[in-house]
Amino acid sequence: MIRLSEEFDVHVHIVHVSAAEALPLIRDAKKRGTRPGQRTGVRITAETCPHYLVFCAEEIPDGATEYKCAPPIRERANNELLWEALKDGTLDFVATDHSPAPPDIKEQQSGDFMKAWGGIAGLQFLLPAFWTGAKERGFSLEDVARLLCEHPAQFLGLKQKGRIAPGCDADLVVWDPEVSFVVKEENIQHRHKLTPYAGRTLFGAVERTFVGAKLAWNSGRFGSTHRFEPAPFRKGKD
Repeated sequence: MIRLSEEFDVHVHIVHVSAAEALPLIRDAKKRGTRPGQRTGVRITAETCPHYLVFCAEEIPDGATEYKCAPPIRERANNELLWEALKDGTLDFVATDHSPAPPDIKEQQSGDFMKAWGGIAGLQFLLPAFWTGAKERGFSLEDVARLLCEHPAQFLGLKQKGRIAPGCDADLVVWDPEVSFVVKEENIQHRHKLTPYAGRTLFGAVERTFVGAKLAWNSGRFGSTHRFEPAPFRKGKD
């Protein structure tokens, strides 16, 4: 992908990077364009996912198919290199790659990893899962906002998202980074409750969420003043 990006001068984005072996290639490609005498360099961005940062292969129980995903979860030493790559800018942001599934196709009964649907249900826990590991490694709240909000919005070209600034949408989260909680099934909002985050202690309790200044989440309940519905199509304007 790096070679093709250089050859055709196109932007390439590498999704859910899990293997640390890829990091030197991405890092070198990003630096290549800053060398004297070279054109604006390889236009490459890359992301990883919270489950590649939080979970490690050594701790996955036998038959625990809720951990199956593609690419697979790696060893702890590998994951530490991913954290370093987030710090030095090799990896641009963190995305959930949310992939929920009914328990039957996750092969819960058989524990057969080869037959189980691959995917991690984790959209709800992106912020606390990332923050739990990030705060132990010296990341700041500003780093969290950049990696989870600002950079993804920039990547998608959403100029009114990802920042608290005049003219931006009032999409805000009120949370306490010092409060810990245990992920319990009754608190999981996904339709299918199977997730490797169940039973895990995380830091950073979300108290309220505002979408376009409207209360969308309030102390464990969806706000009555906001409905997640698409805006009506306006001919000639949309």
